[in-house]
Amino acid sequence: MAVPQRAIDPLSGVRFQGGEVYPDILTPAAMTLVADLHRRFDARRLGLLAERTARQQRYDAGELPDFRADTVAIREGEWSVAPIPAALQDRRVEITGPVERKMIINALNSGAKVFMADFEDSSAPTWANQMDGQRNLRDAVDGSIEFTSAEGKAYRVGATPAALVVRPRGWHLPERHVEVDGDVVSGALVDFGLFAFHNAKALQARDRGPYFYLPKLQSMEEAALWNDAMSHAEVALGLPHGTMKATVLIETLPAVFQMHEILHALRERVVGLNCGRWDYIFSYLKTFRAHADRLLPERGQVTMSVPFLKAYSELLIRTCHRRGAFAMGGMAAQIPIKGDDAANEAAMAKVRADKLREVGAGHDGTWVAHPALVPVAQAIFDEHMPTPNQLHVLREDVDVSRDTLIAPAIGTITRQGFDNNVEVCLRYTAAWLDGLGCVPIHHLMEDAATAEIARAQLWQWLHHGPLEFSDHADVNFALFDQALAAHCHRLRGSELPGARRADEAAALIHALTHADELRDFLTLPAYEHLS
Repeated sequence: MAVPQRAIDPLSGVRFQGGEVYPDILTPAAMTLVADLHRRFDARRLGLLAERTARQQRYDAGELPDFRADTVAIREGEWSVAPIPAALQDRRVEITGPVERKMIINALNSGAKVFMADFEDSSAPTWANQMDGQRNLRDAVDGSIEFTSAEGKAYRVGATPAALVVRPRGWHLPERHVEVDGDVVSGALVDFGLFAFHNAKALQARDRGPYFYLPKLQSMEEAALWNDAMSHAEVALGLPHGTMKATVLIETLPAVFQMHEILHALRERVVGLNCGRWDYIFSYLKTFRAHADRLLPERGQVTMSVPFLKAYSELLIRTCHRRGAFAMGGMAAQIPIKGDDAANEAAMAKVRADKLREVGAGHDGTWVAHPALVPVAQAIFDEHMPTPNQLHVLREDVDVSRDTLIAPAIGTITRQGFDNNVEVCLRYTAAWLDGLGCVPIHHLMEDAATAEIARAQLWQWLHHGPLEFSDHADVNFALFDQALAAHCHRLRGSELPGARRADEAAALIHALTHADELRDFLTLPAYEHLS
């Protein structure tokens, strides 16, 4: 009987489609692991993505998200997650950012407890960005990373760096530069497989992981897929079972109804859940894209004090602490405002108030987007959380219903809010097309989630009319087209990030907003424009 070719040569079906070859990253052994992960798990991944589509079709037809009837025993049972490693016992402040070399050094030196190196929402997944990011993280792990600016300033990692946690891309995103047996490989498996191959043993030897943040999950089955992929990689790399640890972002509306189940599926390696609140708002919009009675007001009014977001945050804390897992708070996207002390203090006051809310509710830590915010957030958590974490705060007072979790926020749409959505969506998309996934806009460090909220809101407001602004004028496509053209003209003539891709971004946003159906992700059609 003939032996299948890949049993002899596992690389026989691996192809690279365009882009520079990175021989130190895309080694035969590393690509053997990536190809193996693809062959074992990709059919299952595609099946779960098909289930997402079917689930959304049911929501479009009028079904409402709810807790699962078939998993009551998991939710009501008594069980706990595995013990949390010492390196992650205190996560009071975490900083996030793209896998760019200078950013990695600054984040590791920021004083934060954890740095989440992001291949996902704050990175535009050009081939160069993804592969350079793998090099940068490998150098960070082995201690050789350094950077010298054009002005001659040298950057090196200090003696007490933050713990490194890596966020691969979500299950929905492809990596079209890599094919196995004629199929495009999942971006998640490329990011995970390459990082694990090059760094897992070194991190494990120092009791520092490897640790991962898992994005965009919608179900326990998607969590179980990650669990199995990690288990297989541990065997392939000769690591003890459970070495790889994961924190899951609860940033989709379907996932909030399966938090116990997601923890259970990953119980041998999960260390916590995170309130990915910006993507969660986007997911709310997307889930209810066909429900005219569940429109949200402009995004500036959708704060964590509105009932559905407050319930989501508090239910996450209660769920995590019942199971012995951490409940991480959300992002503070503010960045320092230079030259305007009053405006800067107002921005920092917002950060302090947000972090005070989180620590008071029982969160074990929080996120910031800029190194200058680390001491601001840490001061709040140090004052109000003298212990390394708050696992003892069980929040048994929290009693959240399905209806509370899906109740729409009440508010208005102002002309300024409408125009801001157009501007932010355009400017972010243009910068993303130009290779930047983390973009400062109006003193906020924006990633893909903000553009997605803006895009989804515009689509809903325009397709579920007639709606009125707060001054009673009509919200309509003519105003959208006018605003988009005006912002495109301004961006095209500026020196802002993405200026040279302004027209391309505007055409994409115009098409997506005028389309009869809200697309699941901006980044999927935009990915076709990347190199």
